[in-house]
Amino acid sequence: MINYTFAREIFESYLNDYDRADDKVRLKIIHTYGVVGQAAGIARRMRLSDEDTELAKLIALLHDLGRFEQLRRFDSFEPDTMDHAAYGVQVLFEEHRIRKFLPENTWDPIIRTAIAKHSDYCLSGVTDTRTLLHARIIRDADKLDNCRVKLADATETFLGASPEEIGAQEITPAIYASIFRNQCILSADRKTLMDYWVSYIAYFFDINFRESMDIIVENDYISRIIRRIPYSNPNTAKQMNEIEHYVKNYAERFS
Repeated sequence: MINYTFAREIFESYLNDYDRADDKVRLKIIHTYGVVGQAAGIARRMRLSDEDTELAKLIALLHDLGRFEQLRRFDSFEPDTMDHAAYGVQVLFEEHRIRKFLPENTWDPIIRTAIAKHSDYCLSGVTDTRTLLHARIIRDADKLDNCRVKLADATETFLGASPEEIGAQEITPAIYASIFRNQCILSADRKTLMDYWVSYIAYFFDINFRESMDIIVENDYISRIIRRIPYSNPNTAKQMNEIEHYVKNYAERFS
């Protein structure tokens, strides 16, 4: 049996090794619980079993375990400093801490794969139907709460710059073009602060379920994220207007 309440208590104990007063750590703690809520919401909309709903919540609780060590060592979210998903798998399965959260090993292969692949550029190599379901749920739930992060948290915390600084910059041509190919953006391809901001919109091309896209549309996340930034660069303002119309159209046609 999966006991999310018990696992949450263990998670809170794990966090005691980190500086909860640090803005980046605080952001990730709130994000973790936000992803739990989004995973549960997706599962309910899909009318999944109680067991699969609890499993989705547990995966969400553990998905970013490696982020906290990344922040302690590097004070950065950048993927070139640490593969936080791989580190989370190491902590849970190679150091055997998963048994602290969950005494049974029944769901270990699903949990391991979903966490390992939750931040991959694209999801591939998963053939088991139930594992694929949960790998997709965590990816969607992560993106849904990242919408909240991009709207609620200071851009200085996760991007190191003010909205005004971001909106003054250009979108590089390759990043702009990728939007109209319905492509997510590789971290290494981002050159300017606006490239980063556009990459947050491109996340929507990697949504897996209609239920997840419904949440995006219902909350008007596309327009709200785009309009958070004041675009003082005229070319950037024009491009972001075009991106907004294109991505909203994509979301409405999603199936």
